[in-house]
Amino acid sequence: MYIPGSSTDCPIARGTLPRLITADGALEAVKWLALFLMTGDHINKYLFNGTKEWLFDGGRIAMPLFVFVLAYNLARPGPMVRGAYHRTVWRLVVIGCFTMPVFVALGGLVAGWWPLNIMFTLAAICGMLMLLDRGTLTGQVCAAGVFLAAGALVEFLWSALALGLAIWLYCRHPSWCAVGLAAAALAGFWYINGNHWALVAVPIALVASGANPNIPRMPLGLLLLLPRAPGLAPADPDPDKRIGIPLLLTENCMQKSIHLLALSFAPPTTEQGKSQCK
Repeated sequence: MYIPGSSTDCPIARGTLPRLITADGALEAVKWLALFLMTGDHINKYLFNGTKEWLFDGGRIAMPLFVFVLAYNLARPGPMVRGAYHRTVWRLVVIGCFTMPVFVALGGLVAGWWPLNIMFTLAAICGMLMLLDRGTLTGQVCAAGVFLAAGALVEFLWSALALGLAIWLYCRHPSWCAVGLAAAALAGFWYINGNHWALVAVPIALVASGANPNIPRMPLGLLLLLPRAPGLAPADPDPDKRIGIPLLLTENCMQKSIHLLALSFAPPTTEQGKSQCK
């Protein structure tokens, strides 16, 4: 354990990097924050035509946080044995297929159906890590293929996949290579987003690793209430907004549901409620 003022007990001072240990309650807090930021970003985009810059900036933090939680959970011991990889990929792909028509109907994509929405981004990360976790040359080659091919098709491109890989690698074996890969991925987010707000996810993740709040897992029942939530629609919306608001709420509800399903598969471990990536 690191004792302030003692350089000999600091992992970095000894030439090693500290392991990333995050309590299950802290992971839940990160998920709630990411969902809140994502919802605000969607409201800004589809109800306010992107005019609320502070909502847009906050939304840039959501994706790295979701990737952090997913990669951290997949780095726990035994995901291959538990079938966590296959379950998560399947859920993400299925919900991604359901949400893509809504995603396209809402508009604002670069070209037609491209890029595929965030469900496919997370599915690509999970599939890539599953192949790497096999520990074979064939798996590594296939994982590289997933990275190159899927990175060209999904939201946030190769940067999101690289960030997921970096977090997973660091959780398994802390190294400066993983840190460098994460830095390169965050630089890619700067290029994609046009700002540096994705970097805020780094101190959030670090603070979460030192906290242990008593936050239970999100109940699915709360998510089902979102389409009925009052106050999101204007008092007298025009015909276009009558269509856009239900689509927005449907997309948000489905995305929140899959984030919950995909990111909450890992059971609590250790008596302190913390789970260490080993």
